[in-house]
Amino acid sequence: MGTVLVVSLSLSQTSSTNDGLRPVNLHTDLAPLADLIELAFADSMDSSGRAAVREMRTLSRLRPEFQTLLGVNELVQGISLGYVWVKNGRIVGNVSIYPADIPARLGKTWIIANVAVHPDYRGQGIATQMMRVSLQEIHRQNARAILQVDAHNNVARRLYERLGFVRERQWTHWRRRAALRVPPATSSQSFYITRRRDDEWRAEYALAERVRPDKLGGIGWQRPLYPGLFRPSLLKRLKNLLSMRSIERLIVRSDTQTEIHASLWIETAFAASTVQLTLMADPEYAGLYDDALINLAIRRFGTRNPLQIEHPDDDEWANALFLRLGFQKQRTLLHMRCDARP
Repeated sequence: MGTVLVVSLSLSQTSSTNDGLRPVNLHTDLAPLADLIELAFADSMDSSGRAAVREMRTLSRLRPEFQTLLGVNELVQGISLGYVWVKNGRIVGNVSIYPADIPARLGKTWIIANVAVHPDYRGQGIATQMMRVSLQEIHRQNARAILQVDAHNNVARRLYERLGFVRERQWTHWRRRAALRVPPATSSQSFYITRRRDDEWRAEYALAERVRPDKLGGIGWQRPLYPGLFRPSLLKRLKNLLSMRSIERLIVRSDTQTEIHASLWIETAFAASTVQLTLMADPEYAGLYDDALINLAIRRFGTRNPLQIEHPDDDEWANALFLRLGFQKQRTLLHMRCDARP
C-alpha cells in the first residue's frame, strides 16, 4: 500500500466548493477516497489494504461523532493527515502522509503514499504542489520522508528527485501460489538448518550488516537495520502473542558455530493466509544455503499457503532461485528518502 502512483479514477463529489489544495475531511471524503485507493492499488492491495478500504466505507456511513470514537488502521490514519486537490468542487488529486512505525531513536520518519491525480488534470503541477506541501509539513515535524515508487515510473521518480529525494535500494516482491507442485528436496549437504537461539541474535545481526547495510534500505520497506529486529523487546513479544503473530528464524551456522551464514524468517499470523519470508544469505554461499532454506519453507508451508518475499532486486542469485522454485514477480519498487531540512 506504500506504492506511489498516478492513476485514473472517476471524479467524486465533495462537500467543498473551494478549488485547490485542502486537508482531507474524514466526514466527507472517506467514501470517494476509498474508491480512489481501491482503484489505484487494485493489482497490489493485500488483505490488510482491502480491510482498510472496507473500514473507510463503513466509517463514511456513520455519524461524525461515531467516526471519532472508532479506532482506525494505518491507511485511514494516513488519509486523515493527508491532502486532496479539488477542482470544480470535485476531488482530482490526493496524497497521504503519516508517521512510520520506526523507533524514534533512529530519527523521526514519515511516509508519503497514495499520490493520485486524475488524468484530465495531469501536467498542471498538481502532484508537485501536493508533494511540496506534504514535505513542508513533514520537515516542520523535523522528520525525513520516505516513499516507494514503481521502478518503471520514470515520470514520478524524476518528480521526487527534483523535490530532493534520493534513491535507496530497489526491491522486488515475489509470490508463490499454494497450488504449485512442491520441488524435489535439496540434496543432502554437510550442513544443518536449525532454529536460531535467542543468544545468537548478535551473529544474525552481523550477517544482516554484511548483506543488508542500512544505507541500502535495511531489511525492507519500513524496516531499517537495528538490533530490535533481531532481539524483540518483551512488549513486542507480547504484542505478537496477543495478535497471534509469530516469526520463526531458521539459520545455517558456520563450522565453528560462531557465525551465521544464512537466515530465513518465516512470519505467520492468525488472520493472514499468506506466509511472509525474509531471506539473508552470505554471497559466498549463494545457490547453496539460500536454496536449502527456501526449499524447506516451500515443503513446510507451500502446499497450503501462498508464500511472499520482498528481496533486493540486485541479488541475481536469489532472483534465479525464486524463478526456479515457482515464485512470480509481482512488482519492483524503488525506495526513496528525503531528509529533513536543517
